Amino acid sequence: METDCTRDDARVKSAARPAPLPAGTRLLHIGPHKTGTTAIQGALFDARDRLPEHGVEFPGNTRHPMEAVLAAVARPAMMGDAVPTEQHWARLVQQVKAAGRRTAVISSEFFADAEDDDTIARIVEQLGGDRVHVLVTLRPLARIMPSQWQQYVQNGLRMGYEDWLKHMLRKAPYEQPNPSFWRRHRHDRLVERWVRAVGPERVTVVVVDDRDRDRLMRTFEALLGLPENLLQPVPDTANRSLTLAETEMLRNLNKEFRGNELPDELYSKLVRNGAIMHMKNTCSPTPQDVKISTPRWALEDAARIAGEMIDGITHMGVRVLGDPALLSAVPKSAGERPAEPRIAPEVAAHALYGALAAAAEVPVRHSTPAKARTVHQTSSVELVKVLGHRCLKKLRRR
Repeated sequence: METDCTRDDARVKSAARPAPLPAGTRLLHIGPHKTGTTAIQGALFDARDRLPEHGVEFPGNTRHPMEAVLAAVARPAMMGDAVPTEQHWARLVQQVKAAGRRTAVISSEFFADAEDDDTIARIVEQLGGDRVHVLVTLRPLARIMPSQWQQYVQNGLRMGYEDWLKHMLRKAPYEQPNPSFWRRHRHDRLVERWVRAVGPERVTVVVVDDRDRDRLMRTFEALLGLPENLLQPVPDTANRSLTLAETEMLRNLNKEFRGNELPDELYSKLVRNGAIMHMKNTCSPTPQDVKISTPRWALEDAARIAGEMIDGITHMGVRVLGDPALLSAVPKSAGERPAEPRIAPEVAAHALYGALAAAAEVPVRHSTPAKARTVHQTSSVELVKVLGHRCLKKLRRR
């Protein structure tokens, strides 16, 4: 019979610092989405110049090698973005090889989109074969669903949250409107696909505990043999989730956009990289903003499915760090009917301005050489000045 002492011992063991992986390992972090991937990628990229002195490399020239991984898993780019090419992937593979005997860490949630064994086997072989160790980070399905829905809305989805939940949870074959959801978040099948490629002894599953946000950083440090606290969170407002009002505003914009058959490239430029990006970087959610709330029936369905996934994963023989029971937990405060969402006028104004600035292709000028900034990294005052000058020039030419 399990006693309180036994449970306490299990908690201590799960929280203990894991032993580092062998030097020269290719640590392949495959996500999936909404499990702390952006935070880890930001911390690793920020520390990339200090990693080599500890025998670790973070290959790539950006925080997230999204184009390379999309090419590797043969998935399309986000709506309206440039098509990834095999050259993106080949460049990343060469950078991993250049790590030599050092440990290399490659992180992208889009690896979770690989669904056939041949693709996964090719990725593993090209990144190092038997040197590859796969790391999967998991969060409760109940917490993933609202985050994933608003992310789909940012890529053009027009379906409301409750209707989307019904399609994902109760309308077989559960593939519309987003077939990628269960490919990513049927976590037992995701782990099983990669186990078939590398074996259970080279797969580690990390259960992300939202009550201890530093734990994920400390786990990566331990597995990579890094000093504790070397990896630190990097603020990234561009990656914040949208509030319910912001998401509903965008969802209705998506309806107008699709209804008028505008080109996808325009959506990428004006909406996702214009309106949404500027709004995220200039407007912080307040306690008064209504959050996306999942109805009780969906939470119960998610808990049931999560229980099935936990059983599958724990019987595969993979190493599990953290408490698997957290994955089927139902948030106590969730399931309540949300208040009517209202978009603040200043938020709508920032979104509109972001689209206008992107439409005008506002250049950013510097008096001294500096790293170029994107539109959403530039203050509204600067953008207004440049946009005004451009309009005056056009009027004078006419």
